[in-house]
Amino acid sequence: MAPFEAPATKLVDLNQKSLFLSAASIAFNPLFWNIVARQGVPTPTPNFTHEYRNKILTKLFGGRSQAACYGLAFTIFTLGLLRDFLYERALRHQPSYPLLELDEVKYLAYALIAVGNILVVSSTWALGITGTFLGDYFGILMDDMVTGFPFNITDAPMYNGSTCSFLGTALLYGKPAGILLTAWVFVVYQIALKYENPFTAEIYAKRERERAAAAKKGSKKAQ
Repeated sequence: MAPFEAPATKLVDLNQKSLFLSAASIAFNPLFWNIVARQGVPTPTPNFTHEYRNKILTKLFGGRSQAACYGLAFTIFTLGLLRDFLYERALRHQPSYPLLELDEVKYLAYALIAVGNILVVSSTWALGITGTFLGDYFGILMDDMVTGFPFNITDAPMYNGSTCSFLGTALLYGKPAGILLTAWVFVVYQIALKYENPFTAEIYAKRERERAAAAKKGSKKAQ
């Protein structure tokens, strides 16, 4: 049997503005929610104390931090829908590649999309709305760290699940440009995690220090 030979074809059409619009949307979303959410939350300083910024979102919602968090959640969700729309449109404007149109690739695509959705949905279920959409930035902290599924598989199921879905969609459409954009998604999310993880960790560390100080104070009073 003769080996399969794919005809030469253009992998990525860089003349399509939709490609760069999609890339910009992918980068904008985590930048947006990190900048906006931090306007009303404690910021770790070098001596590990906290100072509060403007609390813009909380003020806009009449001082109700939970309402502000839900407002941000709605905005992030809407931006996500727009990002996905721009991504799909970008793929439609890009050339396909024959090797990516094989049945085996389609099966892999469906598997990646399924895994991605499972990670995202199960993460949201485990964390709740406020836990998923930066509630801790608004002082809405969870009682304990979530260690069950999917966090026992990956420490960033939302981001990794989203990346799987992007890659699965790229393979489903048979578009090399989608693989390129997926790589961009991965890079953007890794950069976001470099900022988010230490920031969130310090928020919870501050709470533990306050609890320890309160317990110590209570112990002295008891004596």
